[in-house]
Amino acid sequence: MQKRLMLASAALAIAAGTGGAYAQDVTLTIESWRNDDLTIWQQTLIPAFEAAHPGIRVQFNPSAPTEYNAALNAKLEAGSAGDIITCRPFDASLALYQDGYLADLSDLEGIANFSDVAKSAWSTDDGAQTFCVPMASVIHGFIYNADAFAELGLEEPTTTEEFFAVLDAIEADGTYIPLAIGSVDQWESASMGYHNIGPAYWAGEEGRQALIAGEAKFTDEEWVEPLRVLARWGEYAGDGYQAQTYPDSQNLFTLGRAAIFPAGSWEIALFEEQADFALGAFPPPVPAEGDTCYISDHTDIGIGMNANTANPEAARTFLNWVASSEFASLYSNALPGFFALSSEPVTLDNPLANEFVSWRETCESTIRPTYQILSRGTPNLENENWLHASNVLSGAETPEDAAAAIQSGLESWYTPGMFAD
Repeated sequence: MQKRLMLASAALAIAAGTGGAYAQDVTLTIESWRNDDLTIWQQTLIPAFEAAHPGIRVQFNPSAPTEYNAALNAKLEAGSAGDIITCRPFDASLALYQDGYLADLSDLEGIANFSDVAKSAWSTDDGAQTFCVPMASVIHGFIYNADAFAELGLEEPTTTEEFFAVLDAIEADGTYIPLAIGSVDQWESASMGYHNIGPAYWAGEEGRQALIAGEAKFTDEEWVEPLRVLARWGEYAGDGYQAQTYPDSQNLFTLGRAAIFPAGSWEIALFEEQADFALGAFPPPVPAEGDTCYISDHTDIGIGMNANTANPEAARTFLNWVASSEFASLYSNALPGFFALSSEPVTLDNPLANEFVSWRETCESTIRPTYQILSRGTPNLENENWLHASNVLSGAETPEDAAAAIQSGLESWYTPGMFAD
């Protein structure tokens, strides 16, 4: 009898553990829109977790990206959603938390591994509760044809003045289009243009938070000046850039016809596959020598727990693992250009990815200024940035007029503090 009691106690102790074996198998299901990641989860991530956590099995169950939000909401309402929910940044996930579908993870041990900026996409507006573990971000900068730079004797620019000097040299040689960017797909002008170089002018998080608080406006000098810089890009984008799509820009660069691509780090895998020349990368140039470097290190994907899961202990064990340095290394190396948001350094195998992520050590990180709070109304601030940044790049609108239009649209519906509980 005593032996049976001892065995029963041991089984309970094992089941209660967060890192050991479970008394009986538990299967966790992950909901996600990243169906392109299926093999990475099946062949790399899940086997690593299961090997370290006997008794917990994991199934990755993605939906098509365009169908994910609607499909997930329907499953949550019906009570049939998986245990683990992959989280889009900001408002979509915040709404799920406010509706009681995502659990509060503020007390999860692994949450301490992330900065406030990393958590901002999956926290309440006041930052008091965090409901998803940050997984990865994408970093903005410039990817360039390193062979072309060597051929022309060019060095990576660090200031805006040096940047335009490099563009002038490329244009004067005539072999390459200096910049591969078009204005047809409006998001390209904003995300890889305005939001790429802008943080160095509006001081990153300081400027972004000032906008939210109503202490700054798009018509302020620090928000207008990067639009003026963007307007100059049109001189170097090649003939017909006003009719050039984002895929056109990609092709111009990978075919070796353009020397510099204003980029997001998600381009790394594609460019390395398609380009037959050496690639390099440099961060957004600072306005003047000695100024602080800023990068858009934009929160892109997180992962949380279904508040109604039948397996909360196992789910929290899995989420703590996602918050670990082991996961950060596996994920970042499996998907070059998608960078773990953990505060702990990650060793990457891909040299170009290493270059991008190294900027976190020398630059201040921020996120795109339109994503948190300020795009909840109409007109949508993100879409307004797309429209007016593309107008500025194409020469259809002055930077000053664009800034005034963006600010007017925001003021038409937004009042600081309007979303406070």
